[in-house]
Amino acid sequence: MTGPPRNFGAELAVVGSGMAGLAASVFAANRHITTALTGNSGALAYTTGYLDLLGRVDGSTAEVADPWLALEDLRQARPSHPLARIAAADIRAAFDEFTAFVGEHGIAYSPAGAHNICALTPAGTLKRTLCVPATMAAGPRAVSEKAACVIVDFEGLKGFSAREVVAHLAGRWPAIEARRVAFPGMPRGEVYAEVMARAMEVPATRERLAEVLRGVAGAARVIGLPAMLGMHRPDRVHAELQRLTGLEIFEIPTLPPSVPGVRLRELLEQALPKAGVTLIPQHKVAQVSFDADGAALLLHDSFGPIRIRARAVILATGRFLSGGLEAHPNGIREPLLNLPVTQPAGRADWYRERYTDSRGHPLHRAGIEIDAESRPLGPRGRPLDDRLFAAGVIVAHQDWIRSRSGAGIAIATAYQAVAAAQRYLGPRPPPGAPR
Repeated sequence: MTGPPRNFGAELAVVGSGMAGLAASVFAANRHITTALTGNSGALAYTTGYLDLLGRVDGSTAEVADPWLALEDLRQARPSHPLARIAAADIRAAFDEFTAFVGEHGIAYSPAGAHNICALTPAGTLKRTLCVPATMAAGPRAVSEKAACVIVDFEGLKGFSAREVVAHLAGRWPAIEARRVAFPGMPRGEVYAEVMARAMEVPATRERLAEVLRGVAGAARVIGLPAMLGMHRPDRVHAELQRLTGLEIFEIPTLPPSVPGVRLRELLEQALPKAGVTLIPQHKVAQVSFDADGAALLLHDSFGPIRIRARAVILATGRFLSGGLEAHPNGIREPLLNLPVTQPAGRADWYRERYTDSRGHPLHRAGIEIDAESRPLGPRGRPLDDRLFAAGVIVAHQDWIRSRSGAGIAIATAYQAVAAAQRYLGPRPPPGAPR
């Protein structure tokens, strides 16, 4: 038996709880826009915690050292790319604002600098990214300095191998070694990074692990660990472990689902309600409609229907993994509002003949079109509704995986969409004033 509809009201409704939806909620809350956020945030757990802006350019295997210079090239080569349509100053402001928010709530990040950082992957390869969590920042420094370092993994841990990391890096980093230890207090058998991370929040566990790490460090002054230094306030856990060991310690992401992604998800799910955002998590919006009074969003759970009324909506539902786009035998569709999807002419054109083709695959550039105000375009090439905006990788003309630009697209387009929504909603009341 289900009850009557539960009703929520907001100026702005954000549909989608991935990186773009969460970033949009951060920006909206900072601008005193009453916001309701709904959607499934599971995909965030599949991120490494790194915030990429632009790591590779189209058709090239070369990695980008200066993403800001590469953005200028992108504007010339692909002017329809979402990042090419946003001013560099706005992109930088978006990164600064987002990282400041998460830093204030316990996950500090390196600043968005002039150049990409050369960071470690779970396999021990190197990739270019713009911002890394503070718990990982010593890794790129150690790689650059070729400091004596021990990479440590744990008995029974899947998704991370110290030996694999060392095998990939030893050629350029001779003073690197691998060690395997038992995690304190864990029974023999499989262990999981998330369980270890929560255990690291107990002071006694940190003290026992510090003793283990001192025993394997040898002459090295730097230790690399799989990302498991606490789930909440990892900066505190990291600092305490360094104090206990007297060593410089850094984390390396594990294969997904990874602790850094879960950290971001849990932090934002806890911090956003404190900032005034109404959070309706892990629910999929079934319908969005517009009338003279605004938008109505309909959801449903085991207790019955849920209705959100809002003056404006940001669509941040992602692509295929998150359900923002659906692939069918006769084409790709956007299921929530039936928006037109820019896509290859036919299914035979989705992929190129070679999987490793340097140009990528046309399917991965599919998405919806938006105008200069971030409004999705309808069947006639005009905005479907002036109160509807879009952000994230649902926007067409980008292959975020290949170009290593997923976080950049999510954060920058969210910043742009919130700015456009704010212009539509009108002036904000000053802080502390009645709404």
